[in-house]
Amino acid sequence: MHFGHPSGTTGKFSPPLRYRRLAQACRVALLGLLATGVVQAQDTPPPAPQSSQDTPAKKPTKPAATTLQTVVVTGIRGSIESSIKAKQNSNDIIEAISAEDIGKLPDASIAESLARLPGLATQRLDGRANLISIRGLSPDFAGTTLNGREQATIGENRGVEYDQYPSELINSVTVYKTPDASVIGQGLSGTVDLHTIRPLDLPHRAIVLNLRGEHSTNGDLNPGAGVGDMGHRASVSYIDQFFDHTLGVAVGFAQLDSPIQEKQYQAWWWSMDNGPGSAEQNWGAPHTPGMPDGVISQEGMQLRAKSERQKRNGLMAVIEWAPGEHYHSTLDMYYSTFNQRQYTNGLQWSSSPWDGISYSNVGVTPYSPYPLVTSGTIDGIKPIMQNEFNREHDKLFSAGWNNQYDFGNGWQAMADLSYSTAKRKLRDAYLFTGLPNGGTTSVQFNTPVGNGYPEFRTGVDLSNPANVVFTDPDNYGYNGREEFDRQRDTIRAIRLEATHPAGWIFSDFTLGADYSERTKIKQADVYFAWLNGNGSTSGTYANTFGAPIDGNLIGSPTSLAYGGIPGIVYYDVLGALGNQFYLTARNGLADYNRNYTVREKVPLGYVKFDIDTHLGDLPLRGNVGVQVVHTNQSSDALQTNGDTLVGHISGGASYTNVLPSLNLLAQLTDHQVLRFGLAKTMARGRIDDEKVATSAGVALVQNGPAAGQVLWSGSGGNPKLKPYVAVGTDLSWENYFGKSSYVAVAVFNKNLLNYVYNQTTLHYDFSNYTNDNPTLTPTSNYGSFTRPENGTGGRMEGLELSGSLEGGLVADALDGFGVQGNFSLTNSSIPKSSVSSIPGGPHTLPGLSRKVANLAIYYEKYGFSARIAERYRSSYTGEAVALFDQLGYTTILANRQTDLQLGYAFDEGRMKGLSLLLQVNNLTNSADTRQQIAGLPNNVQVARPLEYDTWGRTVMFGLNYKL
Repeated sequence: MHFGHPSGTTGKFSPPLRYRRLAQACRVALLGLLATGVVQAQDTPPPAPQSSQDTPAKKPTKPAATTLQTVVVTGIRGSIESSIKAKQNSNDIIEAISAEDIGKLPDASIAESLARLPGLATQRLDGRANLISIRGLSPDFAGTTLNGREQATIGENRGVEYDQYPSELINSVTVYKTPDASVIGQGLSGTVDLHTIRPLDLPHRAIVLNLRGEHSTNGDLNPGAGVGDMGHRASVSYIDQFFDHTLGVAVGFAQLDSPIQEKQYQAWWWSMDNGPGSAEQNWGAPHTPGMPDGVISQEGMQLRAKSERQKRNGLMAVIEWAPGEHYHSTLDMYYSTFNQRQYTNGLQWSSSPWDGISYSNVGVTPYSPYPLVTSGTIDGIKPIMQNEFNREHDKLFSAGWNNQYDFGNGWQAMADLSYSTAKRKLRDAYLFTGLPNGGTTSVQFNTPVGNGYPEFRTGVDLSNPANVVFTDPDNYGYNGREEFDRQRDTIRAIRLEATHPAGWIFSDFTLGADYSERTKIKQADVYFAWLNGNGSTSGTYANTFGAPIDGNLIGSPTSLAYGGIPGIVYYDVLGALGNQFYLTARNGLADYNRNYTVREKVPLGYVKFDIDTHLGDLPLRGNVGVQVVHTNQSSDALQTNGDTLVGHISGGASYTNVLPSLNLLAQLTDHQVLRFGLAKTMARGRIDDEKVATSAGVALVQNGPAAGQVLWSGSGGNPKLKPYVAVGTDLSWENYFGKSSYVAVAVFNKNLLNYVYNQTTLHYDFSNYTNDNPTLTPTSNYGSFTRPENGTGGRMEGLELSGSLEGGLVADALDGFGVQGNFSLTNSSIPKSSVSSIPGGPHTLPGLSRKVANLAIYYEKYGFSARIAERYRSSYTGEAVALFDQLGYTTILANRQTDLQLGYAFDEGRMKGLSLLLQVNNLTNSADTRQQIAGLPNNVQVARPLEYDTWGRTVMFGLNYKL
């Protein structure tokens, strides 16, 4: 077998030359299977990692099979078979995904594939899978590595955005559900290890071409933006071997040019205007003419059409060298650029009692406990149109050089160097338009009782530029806003490891050390936009209530027809900013807080013993080990007092965590195994929680026991934040049968020893802070400070059921058919957070869906293939990046997404190697829906729809050609 690659192996360490001399007759068959990236030889364990790095290979953990399969299995069944073998033969509790063929994962993206694994769920961004939750915990708690190396991220936190990695360049994925002492970059909930192909795994040269056209069924909502509804995906992979199969080269390039068209609708709020317990009675709101008493109505709404163009170029290169029996070297690199243009144009208005509106022809629908206003006419509406342009440019680069040496006396050594960096530039700008001179209009409406799009009709044509002007329609105090964000995340690491056979119940022991340095720098600059002439009597638009839009900037109207509005005016936002507006700096409190640097220096040592013994007559294998992790973290940031910049501040902390782990596997029968895992895990806090950015100042206390004193107060991040720590227990029973069939039942328990909450400290030392008020001298250097703190933890437990069944095992007539399914149930007793630094912050764990399920039915025979798959997750608190690149949370209701895949592969003749593929993602056009819990009279809580967004279906058709 070849030397281990970054995902590790479990076979005896032996180089390619020795392997050829030992089994030349089997070489073509074995490497042919490996060439697919999906099926492994059965006389050695599969590529399921025992370590996430290029660790030296270990002794076999089970007897070799007596025969070798000589049939190369690709496609859906090959992918399933390889994934199940990886799961079966691993010493750890894992889930696995394997490519159907080179450059061909079973889904349109890595995240989509991961979301189908037991216990995993995805959060959609712009309609596509993006972040991954493992076993109900937030994406923050999952570790992600590429070829076993921790990856820098483009977000403000540690969670990897998987759409940055082209699925065409990823050969397989392993998800660790239990820790392994030799896995670096582990998460508290689990670890996702992405693997690229290894060229010496293939028996010969391979060239693969992929080309797919893409279509969004939502059409072109902003035709003036030029985004369109057609795109493409293309990739090419070249893999070759030289010098008697001792030097291997793999190069892959993948391009994505994809349109996204999103229809958004959001109700601002639901409340009761008139009658007992209403806003009129409880809060002194004006009486709303025409509105019946005791009914619930919307207090405002917005319709937005978003057109987005994503362009990503990804390049992967691997050089693998095994010149002799002792030395093996692998250099792998990944580079990608990601460019996004986003046009979000919408119409909104407020219809609260304070806005001077009135109702007529009101239609009421019976509902419990209060009737709902679902139709009528509103007079006095001030339409607010906001046109927004967002441009993002990301660069990712990762490189790793792994060297292994076998000394020939049982000692094997490994050295691994790696570098990962992620850069992000963001420009976000928007402007307001409305009716001239603060004008109003009437609106006819018809809204659904449940989820769905409404129907609105305005009394004025808002797509006609003659009816619209640049203005401040709702007295926000400015005409627009522009922001520039820059971010860089860098990880440098070195790893050393030695392995030697051991005695007693152990086959091998591994001793290693890793050192990494991570630096994340974030900068945000914010400006307000003002019409030329504002504040000056000599200005062009002085003393007027708005300015017309330059006709040269106007394009085809934005369509809001899905909400009853034929269209609203479209114009070039950046062009208008450059020609008709001027900017003033406006870095307020929330903006200054996003200017910071966080550094982490992490030396780590580990030892692991591989277990290979018997418990009576029962074969027993696994591993036991420990990691000792020391963290030195620090942060530099800005101190503000309200919106005033005061100065710079720094802080930090260091701590050490000892993380033992145990994995045991009992071979009950030839096909049944019982697994047990026990481990202590950790996850460092959010990077943006570790920042030292602070708003603090002194003030004279007017009332209470401290009246007359000048005291400090403030809020901010916490550079002394300690990590989340948990102790987890896993138990899994698995029964394997057939070629690609199994059933498994797993239970897990995770005790969180601490959690992070926002807390207020009343005796906080402000000695390092600057007092920017020369007229006030603080009575003391101590005061109250609110920041993230480590607090009481909690408990999670869950049940996972999973299985795969080949139809041919049931009846000959079902040969070629198969089914896969899984179901997860997770409960939590984690205390609810009552305070959050994020507006609308969570009261439950972000990403925690109590129920997650997947079902896939497939057919593959005679060159034909078909698969229909559906995934389900119950409601959860989602983490999202809202306006101005700031973190936000939202309650997302239960969702089902169904995907379809059809294909045909030519197995002979002149077209051999060619396959055709049709994919339809989101077949049923499932929506993302959010819900408001409205507090009404007598403390009655009423759930009302808050947001309804759809992206349409994504249809892809293309070909794959393999030489």
